[in-house]
Amino acid sequence: MTDHAGGRVEILPVEGLPEFRPGDDLTGAIAAAAPWLRSGDVVVVTSKIVSKAEGRLVRVPSDPDERDAARRELIDAESERVLARIGRTLITQNRNGIVQAAAGVDASNVNLDEIALLPYDPDASALALRRGLRERLGVEVAVLITDTMGRAWRNGQTDETIGASGLRVLHAYEGEVDDHGNELAVTEIAVADEIASAADLVKGKLGGLPVAVVRGLEVGDEQSTARDLVRPADYDLFRLGTNEAIAQGRREAVLTRRSVREFTGDTVDPEALRRAVGAALTAPAPHHTRPVRFVRLRETGTRTKLLEAMREAWRSDLTADGFTDEQIEKRLQRGDILFEAPEVIVPFLVPDGAHTYPDERRGACENTMFTVAGGAAVQALLVALAAEGLGSCWIGSTIFAADVVHTSLGIDPSWRPLGAVAVGHPPEPLAPRPPRDLDDGYLEL
Repeated sequence: MTDHAGGRVEILPVEGLPEFRPGDDLTGAIAAAAPWLRSGDVVVVTSKIVSKAEGRLVRVPSDPDERDAARRELIDAESERVLARIGRTLITQNRNGIVQAAAGVDASNVNLDEIALLPYDPDASALALRRGLRERLGVEVAVLITDTMGRAWRNGQTDETIGASGLRVLHAYEGEVDDHGNELAVTEIAVADEIASAADLVKGKLGGLPVAVVRGLEVGDEQSTARDLVRPADYDLFRLGTNEAIAQGRREAVLTRRSVREFTGDTVDPEALRRAVGAALTAPAPHHTRPVRFVRLRETGTRTKLLEAMREAWRSDLTADGFTDEQIEKRLQRGDILFEAPEVIVPFLVPDGAHTYPDERRGACENTMFTVAGGAAVQALLVALAAEGLGSCWIGSTIFAADVVHTSLGIDPSWRPLGAVAVGHPPEPLAPRPPRDLDDGYLEL
């Protein structure tokens, strides 16, 4: 079994390096400070000195507020995507695919009227430095360029590789067998990042040691670069940043809601119902009122009593309409979902606070306004249930049997039922569907 680990590893500081400025000979300075380099060494270089030597310093005002404003403009310019904002901190992805805070724009270890950007192409910088050391010292080394980054799910920061040349940055163990006979399936070690972090134990942040050498590992890979450490989007379980995920969730919230008529037998969390109702109660309402009440039919006996009474009322209506017994039974089966659903919620319109008018026209308009508010609350409930991962189906039957509902549930006759909502876990996870074509559903005048 091949292993990425060395039998014995040394980490050596490169001392005596100068303060670098744009145009300085970085390769020559490292060669002069470390003539003891050997073939097989890994030279680990802090990105800041590469940025300085390559002229990636931007002159800014020294006033703290103006400097901070300039830094934020540079972050925007260097960012390809903004993944998250935490307080004043932005998590970004830059043109090279590197995800870190503030796109690597850094105001530390530079003059007060300067800000440093990351090297434009860190892999190219690593290759140039590696070739330069080969010419100066006749050694075949690997070069890593590193920067400090935070890590998902972990406090604290470590150095990670942003540029690499001459080192296999990843070591895959897929297909290998451990000492216990287990075949490894997905293990892949980010060797370059391990080396970067180890070297930082020598370099530190305040000691003025921007270069270290790691000795004792097997190196030599002409093709591998730090870009190989950037996970492709198709394989990235966290490809969306917080900002992007929230934006996508907002876009898809309504599109995820659909009528679900079959449910699993899983119990619905009552707290999920309460959260959904709480969200629904934020729907717009006239005159600063709360014109909707949601009644959960928690007791099986209560639900059965209501649904059976409604079924008989419906049967009477269908009989009066001249339907045959076969047709009636077929229609009545449409209400089975309310018997079978794990949960049923009945929304009611309660027009407390509705204005009264002396004329029929305005009274009808007031009624319509409250009815629209009730519909908005019901839709908000359905969307909120979908956001909880719950399926729902709105059934209008209680609207046609208001008297039965009032009697069966002991509800105030002024409460107007707005249908019933069957709730449960869908057999398959809910997924957003595309918006419909506008066609004649949207007009511009």
